[in-house]
Amino acid sequence: MSYPSPDTQTLQSVLKRVGGITGLETDEARLIKFTNNALYALDREQVVIRVAGSEPIARLVDTVIAAAEWFADHNLPTVRLWGETSQPLEVEGFMVTFWHQVPDGGSSVTGKQLGQFLRRMHSLTSAPAAIKPWQQLEATRNRITAGRRQMTTDQGKRLLALADQVANEMADVRYVLEPGPIFGDAQIGNLIAGRHGGVMCDFDSVAVGPREWDLIPAAVAQARFGFPVDHHAELVDAYGWDVTAWEHYDTFRRLRELQLLGSVLPIIDTSPRVRSQWEHRYATIDQADAAWEIYET
Repeated sequence: MSYPSPDTQTLQSVLKRVGGITGLETDEARLIKFTNNALYALDREQVVIRVAGSEPIARLVDTVIAAAEWFADHNLPTVRLWGETSQPLEVEGFMVTFWHQVPDGGSSVTGKQLGQFLRRMHSLTSAPAAIKPWQQLEATRNRITAGRRQMTTDQGKRLLALADQVANEMADVRYVLEPGPIFGDAQIGNLIAGRHGGVMCDFDSVAVGPREWDLIPAAVAQARFGFPVDHHAELVDAYGWDVTAWEHYDTFRRLRELQLLGSVLPIIDTSPRVRSQWEHRYATIDQADAAWEIYET
């Protein structure tokens, strides 16, 4: 049985059913965002409901829960699971998890906070068995292959050819940092401004692998999105190492950009804006200085 399509009407039905099961008042659920997951805030109860938006994301739910519990055990500044129901909850075929809402800290998140978090996380030498080895290239290939119906044949072939080029280069990569537990998607967008500093969320990509990968998202984001505040420079100051000076940065940069193209394929046609932004990224993926925009639904 295939994973259900996360259209607006279906998600509203899921929320209503969730309310009936948990007792949460979901009638006033506020959509925070919807890219790989649909996130809804219940402001009165201070709970966030997270609905996995595709089968690949749903398969990661056990990893997400294990990572959340592990982060809490080590007192890292991350979002916490809401403990009033067993998790995950399967509702109308969707995998649903529940989280404590982070009280608004009234300030902006910073690259310094991201760098400090990564330094703390990278000091941990082992992770729970549910957190698997890093396989970003394979995951990206699988997303591209599974998303071929959302692309032209030529687009799919081109992206897979680019993935093959990256794979060939990665066979010769010489790493500088010790491998170990990594966040996997350490971008400024996964930081929430809490009352006591930045709080990390979105654990779908937590894995065991090269620490260099955790420093790539901020560097690529600064290059592609041109944020007015240079979060990457702040991260470098806090972490103590600049991944853009690494001889294999370009290989990892292109892997990250392929990931950013493949990640939204399951939901690309839920919004004309997402489709338009994706087409622009595809057209300019070989232009390292081309400006991109954040996916917005």
